Amino acid sequence: MREDTRARIQEIALKLFTEQGYEATSLREIAEELGVTKAALYYHFKTKEDIIGSLVDLRVAELQELLEWARAAPKTPETRRELLERYAERLRQPRYLAVARFLESNQTAMRNHPQLAKMRDTMMELTAEMSDPGATPTERISRSLALFALHAGKWLSMAGEGLTEEEIDKACMEVALRLVEQ
Repeated sequence: MREDTRARIQEIALKLFTEQGYEATSLREIAEELGVTKAALYYHFKTKEDIIGSLVDLRVAELQELLEWARAAPKTPETRRELLERYAERLRQPRYLAVARFLESNQTAMRNHPQLAKMRDTMMELTAEMSDPGATPTERISRSLALFALHAGKWLSMAGEGLTEEEIDKACMEVALRLVEQ
């Protein structure tokens, strides 16, 4: 039950932060939207930063899990393709898109958030796992961009390009696979 409540708080906070802006949204507004008292909200999260931190922690944990798998796997074309598939699957989770929308609409407020730096660092470690130490600069850059190609489609989705999620996911994977095979 506690995890369900935390997840609901995160969901509502993301919605309000995205709609109204992080700085313009108060804990009181989040509590009101949830239909709980501010004290009940404090039981789970003391600050807005704690809510964002919990969401980033979830994302970093997912990335760390994938990073551990990649480090244990051989640096082969099959492993790189599997890494892309696993990463793409994580990007399809509804929470990912909500967090991406939030980060896009609150760039200034989130720019120096310490936990976001950890997420960026973990992502950079993951991109490094796409190539073996002897890879050329072109191969390393191309393979790293393969992961970011998967993100690009989510921005198309948010921009309302009229494509289905399946069309976007398929096209992103096709581009990513081309890049990873460089």
